[in-house]
Amino acid sequence: MRRSRILGFGSYLPANRVTNEELAKRVDTSDEWITQRTGIMARHVAAEGETTSMLATKAAERALADAGVKAEDIDLIVLATATPDYTFPATATQVQAALGITKGVAFDVAAVCSGFVFALTTADKFLASGSHKRALVIGAETFSRILDWEDRTTCVLFGDGAGAVVLEAFEAAGTNEDVGILTTHLRSDGRHREKLYVDGGPSTTGTAGHLRMEGKEVFKHAVGMITDVITDAYAATGYNSSTIDWFVPHQANRRIITASAEKLGISLDKVVLTVQDHGNTSAASIPLALDTAWRDGRLKRGQVVLIEAMGGGFTWGSALFRL
Repeated sequence: MRRSRILGFGSYLPANRVTNEELAKRVDTSDEWITQRTGIMARHVAAEGETTSMLATKAAERALADAGVKAEDIDLIVLATATPDYTFPATATQVQAALGITKGVAFDVAAVCSGFVFALTTADKFLASGSHKRALVIGAETFSRILDWEDRTTCVLFGDGAGAVVLEAFEAAGTNEDVGILTTHLRSDGRHREKLYVDGGPSTTGTAGHLRMEGKEVFKHAVGMITDVITDAYAATGYNSSTIDWFVPHQANRRIITASAEKLGISLDKVVLTVQDHGNTSAASIPLALDTAWRDGRLKRGQVVLIEAMGGGFTWGSALFRL
């Protein structure tokens, strides 16, 4: 059967790193309050004029270099973001242009924090169908632009950044011992909008709006929803919490991550954690974490990796692959 495999990873963080102590000078909060509740110690904030597509392009360039693939060899770009450069055109097209790519297709996916899992799944379907050969899958955000900096319950949680992977189609044996993406599972339930959303948009307020969140409600739903799609991934492949090598969850909150791992019986030494350094970078968080673990040597070829995320809406999903 035809599958897609990850050839390379890349990420980019804005130069401006903001610690909890620095944030406490701006809003009524403290390092202790943030760290105890979220595990976050710092986040990166895009500079004035630094756009989502700029972050995405830099992450994509690094992923291409890691994969040993030229930009002109890419015929599909799927970019996940909730903070696009413009209402239109798609931010993916701006990355396409910046990379000098003039063929194929480029489009955005909007699933907030689940965006990278949705984008990876979408690209995998394109490649597995035979319609395209190589893809850039990118998660990129400038969440600092939609935060209410007077709301200490939300502005301390999020950061800016981008991560990318290069996918390539190939002919596989069709077993769960294959390299590549082995299974993906996506869910959405629009009844939960009020729990995590942005209070603006072109057809409502005509403004970008600000992020609003009911933190306790999100936490309450997150662990159960994450468990749902991971159980499906295990059932589809025969892998389980003991036989996977790495668990790379969406980096929203350390308490959610550890609670999910414990419920699933995943040893914490298999969990990749970067939330302390990056905060919640929404669609960028999983590819940022993957690139971090790839570059520090934890991720290795042949290993089985499980990723999952939950985002506003709600949306949630998982993917399981062998490197």
